[in-house]
Amino acid sequence: MSTDQTNQAPPHPGPPSGDLPASDRAARRAVTLFPLLVIAAGAVGLLWPAHFTGWAPGVPWLLGVVMFSMGLTLTPPDFTAVAKRPWAVGLGLVAHYVIMPGLGWLIATVLHLPPQLAAGVILVGCAPSGTASNVVTFLARGDVALSVSVATVSTVLAPLITPPLTLLLAGQFLDVDAGVMVTDILKTVLLPVIAGLLVRIVAGRFVDKVLRALPWVSALTIAVIVLVVVSGSAAAIKDAAALVLLAVVLHNGLGLALGYASGKLARLGTPASRSMAFEVGMQNSGLAASLATAHFSPAAALPAAVFSVWHNVSGAAVAAFMARSARRVR
Repeated sequence: MSTDQTNQAPPHPGPPSGDLPASDRAARRAVTLFPLLVIAAGAVGLLWPAHFTGWAPGVPWLLGVVMFSMGLTLTPPDFTAVAKRPWAVGLGLVAHYVIMPGLGWLIATVLHLPPQLAAGVILVGCAPSGTASNVVTFLARGDVALSVSVATVSTVLAPLITPPLTLLLAGQFLDVDAGVMVTDILKTVLLPVIAGLLVRIVAGRFVDKVLRALPWVSALTIAVIVLVVVSGSAAAIKDAAALVLLAVVLHNGLGLALGYASGKLARLGTPASRSMAFEVGMQNSGLAASLATAHFSPAAALPAAVFSVWHNVSGAAVAAFMARSARRVR
């Protein structure tokens, strides 16, 4: 699961950080420091773009590393948990793949974004959940099991959902080859996740020893992806930084709010509603950046790069607020 992929959600909400397993403490630190890593990477790409523009073909491979790390954190019980709560998981999937794509299209239309940026915002909305959502849900004292289930299933279904949704909503702005996009998502997302899961099943004892390193592998890899994306669109950033930031803040903020509201309307309870907020509002922006670079342009990948930073900052802030509210209730 997914700094978008800072992995390894704790198995249950609530214990103080001193009682967390080492891998969970590593995930928490990675989520906390990840925005700083990405900001630093983006600054390097913006200041010295010529040094990294040739790295663009490596972005899908970098994303594959992130998704393989995600697969390593999965276990068979993560999938059996879905069957135990089909209604809640199904609601999470519908909310995620309806609210965020719809918001992306609405924001792009209302703000009159240029075609490349509009397609990039919509593509972020059509991406699966980011696995940093799992750790943030834990910090917010939300329903971590539900968060893991929704993030896992949304990722597995991404090859079937993300391309047609992008074609439907972004096709009016740019040409979208949904068929090729399906192939790309299979190669860069689903196959690495399955490979990681198989390695976890076959060599679980070895994987357990390296789990604490996986959040950092994911965080550093995503930072490099952002570095490459920013270096390729450095000129566009200077012209449209404020507009892109506004679009990203609106997209993420409304996603968090509507995700929480969907859980409340479905009467899932407060912990599950918190999970819904993060599963809807936090996206696999690494995948969006990779697809935008491959299928559109570096400028189209800019919203994903900004989202990658912002959703971790906002997610951590909202989680802290929710955790304080939970303690006051007790």
